[in-house]
Amino acid sequence: MDQLVKVREAHQKEVLPQNIYDTINERFELVTEGIARIEKASGAKYPISYVEPSAILTSSSDMSFQYGILFARTIPVFFEEKFQVMIQISAPLVAFGLKGTIHAILAHEFLHYIELIRKISKMELLSDEISSNLFENTYADSTRLFEPRAVFSDQTLLTHITKKFPTGFKDYKLEDKTEKLWIAKQLPVTNVALDSNTVKLSAESLSKVTIDPMLLQKILEYEEKESKLRKKKLY
Repeated sequence: MDQLVKVREAHQKEVLPQNIYDTINERFELVTEGIARIEKASGAKYPISYVEPSAILTSSSDMSFQYGILFARTIPVFFEEKFQVMIQISAPLVAFGLKGTIHAILAHEFLHYIELIRKISKMELLSDEISSNLFENTYADSTRLFEPRAVFSDQTLLTHITKKFPTGFKDYKLEDKTEKLWIAKQLPVTNVALDSNTVKLSAESLSKVTIDPMLLQKILEYEEKESKLRKKKLY
């Protein structure tokens, strides 16, 4: 898949200005480097990914003045009766994010991906709950993923993840740049509901999903490593 196809389309339609388009193209190598790094550190292939040419905003449903900027999302989809998982990377992340931040976010989404596949393989994904409160959702997001040390062997990458996701992602400089250099300049914005990423699949749909046996084997290895790490904490 051409990961920048939507960015080129937005530029051709004059939705993205030339300077932003050039910046995304120049800095996209940080994304490809990050994906290669994650594949090497995890021993598994990264899912399909693409750059969304907009800032992705989400807000609470409780009418409070509270919203968040999503720099990447893991999106499960059925396409032509086939189940796929796609990583949507926001253009502001590519344009303004530091290398360590980009790699940490890509790695975090990879953890979402393998957790999603793990649940599907065990028929656990009939209803995946998500909170409509941003704080609660951040907490849930950080507690239902694989322990990064069980998945990645790259110590520098693990440090980036730990720094960026202590209890949910926070990067004030990146958020500030996104506010001032993207949203304030009225560049494309996509608003999504917090529960729009909720996965609800029927048992029949789950039974039709085929998963790469090599990926399932890697997930079993991650589970074993995670179990050993937990035992070390206990003793």
